[in-house]
Amino acid sequence: MNYRFYNARILTMATTDIIKGELWVQDDKILYVGEGGDAAAICQSLSIESILWDREIDCGGNLLMPGFKNAHTHSAMTFLRSKADDMPLSRWLNEQVFPMEAKLDGEMIYHLTKLAVLEYLTSGITSIFDMYLTPETTAKACVEMGMRCVQVNTTSRQEDFEEALMQMEERYHTLNNYDPLHSYFIGFHAEYTCSRALLERVAEMAHKYHAPVYGHLSETKAEVEGCRERYGMTPLQLMDEMGMFDYGGGGYHCVWMSDEDMDILQKRNLSVITNPGSNTKLASGIAPISAYLKRGINVAIGTDGPASNNCLDMFREMFLVTGLAKLREEDAAAVDALEVLKMATVNGAKALYLPDTDVLAAGKQADLIMIDLYQPNMQPLNNIAKNLVYSGSKQNVKMTMIRGKILYENGRFTDAYDVEEIYRKANEIVRDLC
Repeated sequence: MNYRFYNARILTMATTDIIKGELWVQDDKILYVGEGGDAAAICQSLSIESILWDREIDCGGNLLMPGFKNAHTHSAMTFLRSKADDMPLSRWLNEQVFPMEAKLDGEMIYHLTKLAVLEYLTSGITSIFDMYLTPETTAKACVEMGMRCVQVNTTSRQEDFEEALMQMEERYHTLNNYDPLHSYFIGFHAEYTCSRALLERVAEMAHKYHAPVYGHLSETKAEVEGCRERYGMTPLQLMDEMGMFDYGGGGYHCVWMSDEDMDILQKRNLSVITNPGSNTKLASGIAPISAYLKRGINVAIGTDGPASNNCLDMFREMFLVTGLAKLREEDAAAVDALEVLKMATVNGAKALYLPDTDVLAAGKQADLIMIDLYQPNMQPLNNIAKNLVYSGSKQNVKMTMIRGKILYENGRFTDAYDVEEIYRKANEIVRDLC
């Protein structure tokens, strides 16, 4: 379909300046972003004779911007929302999460992922970086729902060693060719859930395919101390010694990182995905975001899963990124809101290796959102970009478009979804599991 959005404020994120004008979408891509004016002249500048609109949308002065990139999540953990709360990470994993996950099957994960997608759309999230147990059914759910999804393998010692590696390699081929909305990375769960031999084989696979690798890194102080006891070095130092990140990638959480670790992040040009909501709820610590930014390290933002957060809300995550950094540094100027907005959009696209979704520009993917500026929390319009971080909320998301399709608008999901059935199925699965 072809859309013309007019009478809009536009935050392209190529800069943080806001322009007033129009944005045109043709099929799955952005055709034009600019001040608008004479349509015939614009068409001529685009080397097209004319364009027929399926829909013209008066934005009424509201804001168009790139969709948020949720750079770390476990979507199907919706079934554990508010079922595994108020305990530290080790107990949370071993007493609640792992035993319950052992009861899951692929069909359950398919339905539970659909529930998460609904929540992503209400938060203006247009891409997710998912890590969970049955990537095939997660991919199926996301593609059917129109959600752009990157997945990473969750290899751990709980699985059969050789079978897990063979399965990961097979998925690397099949799921990277599954659908334009989907891609798949080599990865591992965490150092503390993998043997050294398994991690070394993952690194070998990364070298075989010249591929980036992602995994949980230095989430808790106990995790780092345990790795030092086992190997005499931090998780990142251990993996760098193996050549794990020779072709890029990065880590989730990265709360307890030494100066030497940060040197490695810089040297390997790795991304850090911070998860302040989850790290706060599990009392894991506050990541050194200011230090990462000073070193030029790419920092993106993730919600983590809906069992450890418990919501999939990028507005809350953005506020926590800057708020906790200010507390950590005892500096109210630490981690400027504009930098945080970049983390949630441009930096997230870099971490997910989705360069066509980073900014609003001609030729880029039509992954965009409309923000309702005419609600009390967004007025007055002193600084719209900073308002998004400091006072914005999910209630301001007026529309979410992915790949040129409007999936959520004015509080309603596309008619292609059977929302009540998604809710019913999720509750049925929870009843059966618990």
